[in-house]
Amino acid sequence: TNIRAIAVSRYGKILAKKSYSNQPSPDTHFKTGLIWDVDDIRWKLAKACHFVTDALIDTEILGVCTTSFGVDGAPFDDKNRQLYPVISWACKRTADIIDEVHAIIPFRELYEKTGLHQFDFNTIYKLYWLRKYRKEIYDKMDHWLFMPAIISGYLCNTLFTDVSMAGTSMLCDLATRQFSEKILSVLNLHREQFPALTEAGIKTGKVTEEASKEFGLPAGVPVFTAGHDTQFAIFGSGAKINEPVLSSGTWEILMVRTPDISGFNTAYEAGITTELDAIPGLYNPGLQWLGSKHIEELKRLHFRDIMHREDIYEIMVNEAEEGNNKRGSLFMDLLIQLSDKTMESLHTLEKLCGFKAESVIIVGGGSKNKLWNKLREETLGIEVKTISESESTVLGAAMFAFAGARLYDSPEDARDNMFEFN
Repeated sequence: TNIRAIAVSRYGKILAKKSYSNQPSPDTHFKTGLIWDVDDIRWKLAKACHFVTDALIDTEILGVCTTSFGVDGAPFDDKNRQLYPVISWACKRTADIIDEVHAIIPFRELYEKTGLHQFDFNTIYKLYWLRKYRKEIYDKMDHWLFMPAIISGYLCNTLFTDVSMAGTSMLCDLATRQFSEKILSVLNLHREQFPALTEAGIKTGKVTEEASKEFGLPAGVPVFTAGHDTQFAIFGSGAKINEPVLSSGTWEILMVRTPDISGFNTAYEAGITTELDAIPGLYNPGLQWLGSKHIEELKRLHFRDIMHREDIYEIMVNEAEEGNNKRGSLFMDLLIQLSDKTMESLHTLEKLCGFKAESVIIVGGGSKNKLWNKLREETLGIEVKTISESESTVLGAAMFAFAGARLYDSPEDARDNMFEFN
């Protein structure tokens, strides 16, 4: 929902950034459908990149990479022409065909293979919808590109499939980090219809002369792979193995980097989704629940009189701490309930992965709420850490790009030199 260009220094500092708001657009090909307007996204990205590069004086740009929300992508033909709009994760068109997919391949079998729970926006359901309702387009599809590859393709005309994005699609085998031929066969697809799977931080090409004019990036700058924002947020948070990370925003997403996901039944019954870490050999099991969306709703209902105030959150926190009015007490109760949910979810992850957390890292907008962090720490009984730079996704992606550019020996080496906790 935001299109952003951000420049990161070799020491992990934000040098310049520009963002533009973005919302799904109506699908002119399907009533009630919602899509991402790729042309509009491209235009906003170009403007943002020009703004950022113009702000960089006497600065060498070593590379560029793209991250986005998972699952979203589009079909392309053999001339790399997009055949259908990118169906947004916010679109509900696939909700009615999920049972059809599971009649062909049972959900539990899908879960055991992919680690993903049933979300109607999963890529597998979008592809099945296209096959059922847009067969003339589906049959022409030469390859499928996820959003980061679509954007990177504008820059360097190279096709790839980022592993972390594939891991969100419900098409990928957790055990092999490869697409599952059995699942693809359900969709009448074959492996070659997805460009080569590529790990993060790999150079895929260089910014072309044409892209240089459009985006304001110097021609010849290397383009590196990156993918699903969650994986790079976890890495960019500085999390060690088995140190949980809570991404706090509209959704609360509690995940951990771990080599052990042996507790399948626990994961299935608890509703855990497991994604592929940006580093081979590691996994990111996690749980999610609505977080600041509830806070925004409370604000709308009970703090309407100060909605115009820039310090509205400070006022809400002060009233919650004072506890001398109803709306402040409601806010405090909500934060306590959300903290309790974090504790419940953490215990579930500990049981699945066989570890005992000594601390948890909070990233995202919710990490700025000091009262909430205090309540989390009291509830969890362990240290709550925040990071000095809120752009953990951007930091994580930059660490892989800097390693790809040979500025650092590895993403871990980059993180050691670019990261600090508050």
